[in-house]
Amino acid sequence: MQIEIVEVGPRDGLQNEPTIVSTAAKLDLVADLLAAGVTRMEATSFVNPRRVPQMADADMLSASLPRGACRYIGLVLNGRGAERALEAGLDELGAVCVATDGLGIANQGQNSEESVASALAIIAAAQAAGRTGQVTIAASFGCPYEGEVDEGRVVAIAERLAEARPSEIALADTIGVAVPKAAGRLVRRVAEAVGPIPVRAHFHDTRNTGIANVWAAVEAGARTIDASLGGLGGCPFAKGAAGNVATEDVVYMLERSGVRTGLDLDALLAASERLSAVMGRALPAMLGRAGRFPATTSRS
Repeated sequence: MQIEIVEVGPRDGLQNEPTIVSTAAKLDLVADLLAAGVTRMEATSFVNPRRVPQMADADMLSASLPRGACRYIGLVLNGRGAERALEAGLDELGAVCVATDGLGIANQGQNSEESVASALAIIAAAQAAGRTGQVTIAASFGCPYEGEVDEGRVVAIAERLAEARPSEIALADTIGVAVPKAAGRLVRRVAEAVGPIPVRAHFHDTRNTGIANVWAAVEAGARTIDASLGGLGGCPFAKGAAGNVATEDVVYMLERSGVRTGLDLDALLAASERLSAVMGRALPAMLGRAGRFPATTSRS
């Protein structure tokens, strides 16, 4: 089995950091990730820089991205963001809709229905420009404002999105509340509802269930997993939404289980160490603390 890893560190990993990371340091991070074999990456987001200052350099960063070996995703929330991402030459537009009104208004200034309509428009804009349009359903497993999220609501949203024929529909555990049983069940239900459109999974390790949720999603049929180098990440508009699953931890688990990712674990560990120096602190990823096993330098 082969699982594709979408590296979200340059965007989701950094967006909630209080200290601005320079464009040069972001480009070094991108270079390290490319060297580790990453072929699909969420590079930045085209959002209001007053709301997300860490992404204020989106246009400048995009102009300097190495081209050819990787598909770059630009996260966009509205028509203006889509225009900027297309002008910047990003390969994919990543739209976001939200399963609840509470987070939708906090995150995008839109209720859930409005965010779905906006996502559909972004997908259409990408397709009209000859680019790829995909979409993430945020708060698929729980909301910081409304609590439990009905699975049927998420499935219904996915079915509406599928009518626009996005390249992919992602389910995001924005605040890290999912558990493996629920993760596998929802991935399976959505995959059955939107097939043949692929389902991607995005988990946060906020409550120490993220890595188990990844495995449950893979067993349920997800063939693409989001992960962030070092386990950095979080949503600025969802209190306590710390930490994406760490790329190196996910790759270790999958490769040791006989699931191919195409990524070089040693290169990821070296990249994570360099990112730790940039951030000025130890990163949440467990593998960076414990070390890989077996302790070899062979390609994973």
